[in-house]
Amino acid sequence: MARKETAADAANPGRLKQIAQTYKMTRRADPRIGLIIAAVGIVTFGVFLAIGFLIGHPIYLGILGFVLAFLAMAIVFGRRAERAAFGQMEGQPGAAAAVLDKIGRGWTTTPAVAMNRSQDVVHRTVGKAGIVLVAEGNPNRVKSLLAAEKKRMARVVSDVPVHDVIVGTGEGQVPLKKLRTTLLKLPRVLQGPQVTATNDRLRAMGDLMSNMPLPKGPMPKGMRMPRGGPKMR
Repeated sequence: MARKETAADAANPGRLKQIAQTYKMTRRADPRIGLIIAAVGIVTFGVFLAIGFLIGHPIYLGILGFVLAFLAMAIVFGRRAERAAFGQMEGQPGAAAAVLDKIGRGWTTTPAVAMNRSQDVVHRTVGKAGIVLVAEGNPNRVKSLLAAEKKRMARVVSDVPVHDVIVGTGEGQVPLKKLRTTLLKLPRVLQGPQVTATNDRLRAMGDLMSNMPLPKGPMPKGMRMPRGGPKMR
């Protein structure tokens, strides 16, 4: 029992430190975050307290208002922190892979299944919606990468729906912050065993970047493909 309490006590400072770091990161992109969170908390608490006085139960409504105010502050902080994080990642090579990696259960993501020397890259994720190829880079160049990857996959998964998405802010593109919701809105056409079978077939096919030690998250801007490695598309 004492061991569990010690572990919990050790974890709390880590959580508080993580929250503090997230707040500092968000404040750099959103300087008014502190005022906004405070305003949300005060207004929420004030409304419930006022209702409590009107109906003759200020203590009960005050306690409820305090709890809901804390919840509202946490929700607002979480959303603005997420927006700030996406803003910092926007335009960085590999940012889409970082988003896909956290899309949730039921999806299997393979980053950088195709890449060229200009760092245009295609990632692949598989779920109940089928196969989704997510490209980031120059819109004109990534189209050829997408076409080549579709042709390569057609040899082993011709019976599975394939969707393609180009991450960006231009016409017909999907902003990074909307990538996750876009994929989750796709119609589910595969069952669990079909998803597993599709992943196995794609894994057996192999990937262009499977033997390359790619860093997790956005790739450094100065990164170049090593000589003697796999051929570029």
